[in-house]
Amino acid sequence: MINFFEKDQKEDRKYIKLILAVSKLSRLFSDSDTPYIYYRAMENLFCYCFNAENLSRSDIAFDAKINNIGIGLKTFLGDGKKYSFEKIAEFNKLSTNINDNKDSEKLINYISECRNDRIDIANDLYGIDEALYHIIVRRKNKLIFFESDYNKINISNLEIVDNKRNIIDFTDGRHFYKFNFSKSTLFRKFDIPENSNQIEAVILDNPADLLLHIDEITGILQTKQPQKEYIILPLYTTQKNRKIVQEKSALNQWNAQGRKRNPDEVYIALPSFIRKNFPNFFPKRKDNFIIKTPLGETLNASICQDNGKALMTNPNKALSKWLLRTALRLKEYELATMEKLENCNIDSVIIEKENDGIYHIDIRPFGSYEKFKETIENRGNIELE
Repeated sequence: MINFFEKDQKEDRKYIKLILAVSKLSRLFSDSDTPYIYYRAMENLFCYCFNAENLSRSDIAFDAKINNIGIGLKTFLGDGKKYSFEKIAEFNKLSTNINDNKDSEKLINYISECRNDRIDIANDLYGIDEALYHIIVRRKNKLIFFESDYNKINISNLEIVDNKRNIIDFTDGRHFYKFNFSKSTLFRKFDIPENSNQIEAVILDNPADLLLHIDEITGILQTKQPQKEYIILPLYTTQKNRKIVQEKSALNQWNAQGRKRNPDEVYIALPSFIRKNFPNFFPKRKDNFIIKTPLGETLNASICQDNGKALMTNPNKALSKWLLRTALRLKEYELATMEKLENCNIDSVIIEKENDGIYHIDIRPFGSYEKFKETIENRGNIELE
């Protein structure tokens, strides 16, 4: 297992220095003597220093990837304890299924299966063979760095430890877990090793003074790099204020009536909102272009159907393999449904333009399309998180 603290010290990646620099600004957010590190800052600094691919905005099981290693990044308060229960998954979209399940044993099996499925999806989409957690524990004037395993839950060895009104405690023999009903959230117990790497953290009393002189320190403001143009496409449609996956088109085009259909017939619909606001994002209808998956697979694509309402690939099974089989884990002739999208926490895809003929595609979690649409309608500008 990689020890990133020691790797930073040996290779001078500047990771610890930058984390300590962020900690110095803690008085901007709190009067506590415990360093404050916003989790997004940790994610971005880790990826910057270790040349990792940042996966956090995809909201999948991992926050970063280095080669074939998936990495979960966590920072939390230690409070002098030797362990902490920390969130590892949310299941807000599955709350109805969860609350309807009165059998505690079946419930923890269902939650564990959903957790494991999300890990499997991330493994397949991003080519991940190994995984670990990199963790920073924050204590009074101190930071503790360590790594922990990133195992799937051993469903064959589940045992309920305690069953309260709102929380179920259970174990798989390797780790202890808590599931909180009101938050639809799964927590895992992280033990803090006694031999962890530790470092003193200094907090500035007046960090605002430093910010006032930041231009003098840097000398000149760096020009912000232009962000790639992108759109987000929903994998569902809305009818009578209800989200549905159409049974005979788009993801389920193979189920359309008429001629005999191939199980890999699929397309991604381009809503009228996208066609109206981004008329020149894609090449003209029927003109070919390239779409690359997160693994670098190349899909030959084009815009099809009347009014350019569909994104398809040639062969069609290329899109089917990536979207239906890998991302959504659907079997041949298995209908895509909103429940299936909820289980996978995927309801849309993002497509970024590299240039006029090259694009990149990736998955996005629930609510991404609505947020994207609201941004365009209300502000008219696009900012990637």
